[in-house]
Amino acid sequence: MASVLVVEDDQFVRSALIRHLTDASHTVRSVGTALEALREVAHFRFDVVVLDLGLPDLDGSEALKMLRGITDVPVIIATARDDETEIVRLLNAGADDYLTKPFSVEHLSARMAAVLRRARSGGGEPAPSSVLRVGGLAVDPLRRQAELDGVRLDLTRREFDLLAFLAGRPGVVVPRKELLAEVWQQSYGDDQTIDVHLSWLRRKLGETAARPRYLHTLRGVGVKLEPPGGEARPVG
Repeated sequence: MASVLVVEDDQFVRSALIRHLTDASHTVRSVGTALEALREVAHFRFDVVVLDLGLPDLDGSEALKMLRGITDVPVIIATARDDETEIVRLLNAGADDYLTKPFSVEHLSARMAAVLRRARSGGGEPAPSSVLRVGGLAVDPLRRQAELDGVRLDLTRREFDLLAFLAGRPGVVVPRKELLAEVWQQSYGDDQTIDVHLSWLRRKLGETAARPRYLHTLRGVGVKLEPPGGEARPVG
């Protein structure tokens, strides 16, 4: 069973997808615009997003770009467009799979299962086997778990990757370009991508940009993670 966000403006198609996915025991939420989709992923955790391209407020390709700026949730494009160049461009832009309408629900379910298998297998776990400790933070790269003062943190995959990367370099100012390259695997990108994830991570760490405890941003330079009022504890 998966938590699915259906982004589709055609009410008939939308209702059919909701019905069939619910019958297949998935938990489904649905919206009809790109901006509603962005609000949904900002407030709820999904296992997969099914994204139509012909949305009334933004083209789906722009919606995909904006989604990729704030989340790494798997995205399956579902559209009537079948141009191969467009398909390749969207896959390179961050889509995980592509379905051309009309398609059967069985076909969609099979694609969802494949995408979820890839997402859950992770691939490329961090090498260190020791727990990273920075003040009250404990980050376990192998188990992909993080705790703050003994309380488990509920982090998205990208939030965890960002926290683990910084925790492995306590007290070191990491340039934004390096964060994009190492955490997002991008050679260039919008700083807003980093800012949004830092904002969400700060919220979960119980701090704000105005009153930081662990995450400190040096304007025009980068970001560092260090314990409140003390030195980072060694790895181990």
